[in-house]
Amino acid sequence: MPKKEKQGVVISNKMDKTIVVKVADYEPHPKYKKIMESNKNYKAHDEGNVCNVGDTVRIVESRPLSGGKRWSLLEVVEKAR
Repeated sequence: MPKKEKQGVVISNKMDKTIVVKVADYEPHPKYKKIMESNKNYKAHDEGNVCNVGDTVRIVESRPLSGGKRWSLLEVVEKAR
């Protein structure tokens, strides 16, 4: 089974070797069919501390690394300006 990948924006890098990534998901409302955005935060492992707030990154599923960290940084898609 392939590992899940998600793309989002880094909203925090204050922890050592950990980033918090906000991932947006878009789905239509069941009754009214308006496209609704739902956001979820994921803690991801950033081994080299290369990410900054505002970077667009891709994260991949991994084994549990700590109490709330289940994702790892795959690549930085776009650096923040």
